Amino acid sequence: MDQAVAQKPRQSLAGLMNISFGFFGIQIGFALQNANMSRIFQTLGSSLDDLPALWVAAPLTGLLVQPIIGYMSDRTWLGRLGRRRPYFLVGAVLAALSLFLMPLSELLLMAAILLWVLDASLNISMEPFRAFVGDMLRKDQHTAGYAVQTAFIGVGAVVGSLFPTMLDAWGVSNVAADGGIPDTVRYSFWFGGAALFLAVLWTVVTTKEYDPEEMARFDGREEPEAATGQTIRALAARTYQSASVWVVAGAALAGLVYWRGFEKEMYLLAALLGAYGIASMVAINMAKAGASSNMLSQIVGDFSGMPELMKKLALTQFFSWSALFIMWIYTTPVVAQKFFGSTDPSSEAYQDAGNFVGDLFATYNGVAAVAALALLPWLAKVIGKVKTHMVGLLCGAAGYASFFIFTDPQMLFISEIGVGIAWASILAMPYAILASNLPQRKLGIYMGLFNVFIVVPQLLVATVMGTILINFFPDDPILTMGFAATVMTLAALAMLRVKEEQPG
Repeated sequence: MDQAVAQKPRQSLAGLMNISFGFFGIQIGFALQNANMSRIFQTLGSSLDDLPALWVAAPLTGLLVQPIIGYMSDRTWLGRLGRRRPYFLVGAVLAALSLFLMPLSELLLMAAILLWVLDASLNISMEPFRAFVGDMLRKDQHTAGYAVQTAFIGVGAVVGSLFPTMLDAWGVSNVAADGGIPDTVRYSFWFGGAALFLAVLWTVVTTKEYDPEEMARFDGREEPEAATGQTIRALAARTYQSASVWVVAGAALAGLVYWRGFEKEMYLLAALLGAYGIASMVAINMAKAGASSNMLSQIVGDFSGMPELMKKLALTQFFSWSALFIMWIYTTPVVAQKFFGSTDPSSEAYQDAGNFVGDLFATYNGVAAVAALALLPWLAKVIGKVKTHMVGLLCGAAGYASFFIFTDPQMLFISEIGVGIAWASILAMPYAILASNLPQRKLGIYMGLFNVFIVVPQLLVATVMGTILINFFPDDPILTMGFAATVMTLAALAMLRVKEEQPG
């Protein structure tokens, strides 16, 4: 085989937009899900205490689906349909069907099952999109490619979040006469499903993937199957000691939760620790037995043996997404108490605060869309991708810290500028750094595994942060913004360990 590395053709702006346009539709689906599922669950009879258990489907499906889809898409080639695009299309069809059926739910169980299907479908489409940008673009366009993708994410989030509000303003009923799901939500889900499918279809139709032979020339390396033996041999050489530690840690955490009476959601975290330990034992055993082509051993082997650059970025990813989840969960009670003087969710002031937070979130998404196109690519050229990400994260930390300083709620729109810059950087820069430094033959699986460090913080914040709040400062939710500012700063400091260019 000719090992000379060829250069990929340079993509025009239209090409960059076609590659990522499907993410616009995917983000509409996520925005509708995030903004309306609690409302749907409660309409169908769920109590407030049961909402975390119903919502846990989202992080769990992402944790399971993304590495699997990444592994599979690395090894897929369906002729004219390509490598990543089959997953775009299948995920879009299933997600659109879920969005259509969701507002027709009459039972809580049906809505919960559809949420699992919806989130799994969105992840099936979303995960290959991260690798798709790396597949299609040369290294000097990675920053621009992920910036365009981030811009579509921001615009899609704004559009999806505003669907019900716009329909309400146009006279569509926001309250169902029979106490069911209102027409604003029903029509938003149907319109969003159509938008999602058409946006993904646009990317499928307007792009052409490089075939395996072309990718081998661009990467200068062999295809994924050629690396299988190396991963399996490394896994077979491991002992069961580290896997046993995970099992023991899970059991110890479960015992601590039972003994101290912590929030029951922490049992989930304990179960995940134990499950990973057991999966590792099985994978090591299969590798020792010579099973060289099984998915479990490959995923566990690649996760435990991920490149050093990815490990360093994973720490930043963990801290930055922890801060984001704190913000998403606690901004409403913080704003309601400090700026609207209410802690009663049934009060008019609290509901006004909730609407105001919706405006704040729309603002940071809008800022992210602009920053992704106008700020990040320019800054990356001037100071590099690593320092650009540090600057973005520090802007987010300043935005969270400013909640303690401002007394006028309108000033919080200034806070959201910092948060929006951080959000743009989090969605673009780590992936641009990874895509430029990881081997192309495993880009899908590595992108899927990297997203584990998005899901784990979500589970950790949902379980641990609630326990800390209840036990230490139940009457001061504003302190959660202090936690968010601190961990976002730690994320920025963790980037000091990352070098600008490292071999894949």
